Amino acid sequence: MPGTIPIKITNNSGRGDAVYIYNLGTQLSSGLQGWADANGTFHAWPAGGNPPTAAPDASIAGPANGKSITIQLPKFSGRVYFSYGQKLVFKLTTGGLVQPAVQNPSDPNHDILFNWTEYTLNDSGLWINSTQVDMFSAPYAVGVVSTTGAGQTTGHLKTGGYTGFLSALRSQSGGWGGLIQTRSDGTVLRALAPGHGIESGALPSTVLADYINRVWAKYASSTLTVTPFGDQPALKYYGRVSGNVMNFTNSAGAVVTSFQKPDADSVFGCYKLLDAPNDLVRGPISRTLCAGFNRSTLLTNSNQPDASSANFYQDAVTNHYARLIHAQMADGKAYAFAFDDVGNYESLVHDGSPQQASITLDPFN
Repeated sequence: MPGTIPIKITNNSGRGDAVYIYNLGTQLSSGLQGWADANGTFHAWPAGGNPPTAAPDASIAGPANGKSITIQLPKFSGRVYFSYGQKLVFKLTTGGLVQPAVQNPSDPNHDILFNWTEYTLNDSGLWINSTQVDMFSAPYAVGVVSTTGAGQTTGHLKTGGYTGFLSALRSQSGGWGGLIQTRSDGTVLRALAPGHGIESGALPSTVLADYINRVWAKYASSTLTVTPFGDQPALKYYGRVSGNVMNFTNSAGAVVTSFQKPDADSVFGCYKLLDAPNDLVRGPISRTLCAGFNRSTLLTNSNQPDASSANFYQDAVTNHYARLIHAQMADGKAYAFAFDDVGNYESLVHDGSPQQASITLDPFN
C-alpha cells in the first residue's frame, strides 16, 4: 500500500460559495492527532490550552462549482470536512482537537453550512462513508476505485431527496421538525440527529417511551433471541425482562449481560444504557438491540437482527429521522444511527487495494 492515495473532490453543489476542505485525524503510524495538507503531509497539532486555543489553519481551498481538485489521503483514521462560504473554527484543548458540536447553539460553527465524511486508510485498504450519525446536512457521496478498475460509490440522494427529506421531517408529527436548524438568512443548515435533538431540547425526551414500554412488556413473558454474528448462526443469546432489567443468557442458561430499561437518548445514541463495549458479548448484543429499537423491529420479530429492510420503521413510534433518510437515499443505504451497519445497511465503501477515492458535493435541489 502506498503512503498516500489520491482523493478527487468534485463540486456539483450548484452553489456559488467558496468551499474549504479539511483532512483531520489520527496518524496511524504514530498515534498522533493532526491534519494533512493537500499533498498528504502530516502536521501534528500543537499543544492546546484551557480555555481552548485556536488551531492552525488546516484549510485547503476547495473546488468551485462544476470543478474538481485532487488531494492526497495519508494513512489516517479521520474526517474530511467541507464547508461552504466560510472557514470552520477549530480549537485545541489540553486533550486535543475540539470537533464542531452544532447541537450547542454557542458553537462557533453553528451558523456555517458544512459536513464531513469519515475514513480509515491503512495497510488493509480504505474504508470511507457518508454519515448522518450526528446530522443531515450538505449532501455528498463517497467512492473508491480499486487498482483492478472496479468502482463503488454510496451516499447519493434520490433526485429531490434533500428537500424531500426536510419536508417530510417538518411534517412528521411528534416534534421531529424541531431538529431542523436554519440560519438567520433563511439557509437551512442541517437537521440534528435525534439524540442531539433531545440534548438541545429540540425533540421531546419521551419520543420513544411508548415503544420502549411495549418492548419491555412483551419480553417479560416471551424470549428475545439475538444471533449477533451472521457467520456464527449457532451462537445465540436469550433476553428476558425482569422488572427494569433485560437479562441475556447463553445456551447454558448463564446470565452473560444485563440492560437497564433504556431511554430514547440511549437508543438514538447506542450508548449510556445501551453501551456497546468493543468485546465479543455485550457489545454485539447491544448493537443488535440498538438496531432493533431504532428500526422498531423488536415487537414484530423476536429473532434479531431482523434481516429484511421491508420490516424496518413500520411502527408509528420509531426513529423517523433514520426512516426518512433511508427513504431518500439512491441506494437505500445510510449511517443514520451508530449501528446502522447491523445487516449492512450503512453507506460505506471499502476496497483492499484502492487506487483513488472520491467525494462528490451533490446538488441541494
